[in-house]
Amino acid sequence: MTRAELLNASVRGPSGAPVIVFVHGFGCGQHMWRHVAPSFEADHQVVLLDLPGSGDADEAGYDPDRHASLEGYRDDLAALLQELGLSSVTLVGHSVAAMIGVLLQIERPDLVGRLVLVAPSARYVDVGDYVGGHSEPDIDELLDLLSRNHLGWQDPLSTMVAGSPEGPAKDELEQAFCRTRPEFAAQFANVTFRGDNRADLPHVTAPTLVLQSAHDVVAPESAGQFVRDAIPGAQYRLIQTRGHAPHLTAPADTLAAIRDFLAVTTAPV
Repeated sequence: MTRAELLNASVRGPSGAPVIVFVHGFGCGQHMWRHVAPSFEADHQVVLLDLPGSGDADEAGYDPDRHASLEGYRDDLAALLQELGLSSVTLVGHSVAAMIGVLLQIERPDLVGRLVLVAPSARYVDVGDYVGGHSEPDIDELLDLLSRNHLGWQDPLSTMVAGSPEGPAKDELEQAFCRTRPEFAAQFANVTFRGDNRADLPHVTAPTLVLQSAHDVVAPESAGQFVRDAIPGAQYRLIQTRGHAPHLTAPADTLAAIRDFLAVTTAPV
């Protein structure tokens, strides 16, 4: 199978136009971008995909050893872009995919010309003066819940991500989480929530936009501000919404922020 087939990838939009790639976060899939991505199809080539072990990605593309670190996902994206013959793309990454995008831009600056980091966190666990929003016991409890209760973790986590115990965003997230195989979810969650990419951020060389939700219990303002301050020249936009997925809860504001960023930055050739 091709990498595009493994990742259920598609390319829409005019050939030769600038390329924008949307990458979803933990437990989700490309469908989460449906309120934002189509608006770019008139003037961009829009690439959508499902990360290994997520959405409608082929299970053959998931390898427990390869995907025991974010570098495995980074290499998957690099292979996909090369297979499609794409370079200097704008990569829009949500949550953990923001750090995957950071790693890819550092490793292959020829492939990624701009970064849009949606609700990013370089480390979820508080340490020293750094405030990631969660204590070590918080993360231990969450990961223990994922590993021992395959049917019970989706509700509390979807409530955290949506920023509300009810509503369409919460329902959609819970359904997406329920579709993820338990063993894939447990490993990806461990890689996500125990990761620490703070030291990687200063090595980013592409123009970068950080999109931060004003009320996000998963990745609070302190986490987004740290990412902004650590990436040289990064821009920052605070979106007045609740939850960890502004592309679901405030898609118009998210779309406008990305458009504004694209208007004032130029990807290197």
